Amino acid sequence: MDEVTFVPGFFDRADPADDAEFYSWPRLVTHIDQGAIAAVGALYDELGVAGRVLDLMASWVSHFRQAPAHLTVMGMNAEELAANGHAHDRLVHDLNSDPRLPFPAHAFDAAVCCVSVDYLTRPFEVFADVARVLRPGGLFVCTFSNRCFPTKAIRGWLESTDEQHCAIVSSYFRLSGAWTEPVAQRRTPPLHTGDPLFAVWARVLP
Repeated sequence: MDEVTFVPGFFDRADPADDAEFYSWPRLVTHIDQGAIAAVGALYDELGVAGRVLDLMASWVSHFRQAPAHLTVMGMNAEELAANGHAHDRLVHDLNSDPRLPFPAHAFDAAVCCVSVDYLTRPFEVFADVARVLRPGGLFVCTFSNRCFPTKAIRGWLESTDEQHCAIVSSYFRLSGAWTEPVAQRRTPPLHTGDPLFAVWARVLP
């Protein structure tokens, strides 16, 4: 997989306004189709995402087939988070404004980020702090498709291919430190006619 060059402007967005404005009203819809949603749930099962789990940049559904023992959802809209039936704790927090997670060290067994990593403007800080709040060996799983809100996705993402998206997220893991070598996979079949689903994951180093 090719190395990513983070050129000046890579993390710029067409809409630089405060994200709180964009997410001020709830969007109680799914952002990927049922095939891609099923692929997310199957991956979580396969990797054993369980225990105390943090769902970053979350919405009203977290795509688990079975809820983990304790799920904390953190996102941008309180009404969406309130509607998340799997959640035990809910927190409104803007990672682009403040990439530090408001949790103590080693608070979670795993973290997930579904179809939202393309909106991060400070990903290296976020990924480094996710490592802080996970226990040693804790898993962080990022899933994404080819759909997004284009005005809020970073420029480098919009100008990249699906394969390059996997390289971008892999670089976030590598350059933020504290992670094992990331694994990147396409989780829907190559000839799948619906939304493709890609995933990149790694574990916190001991």
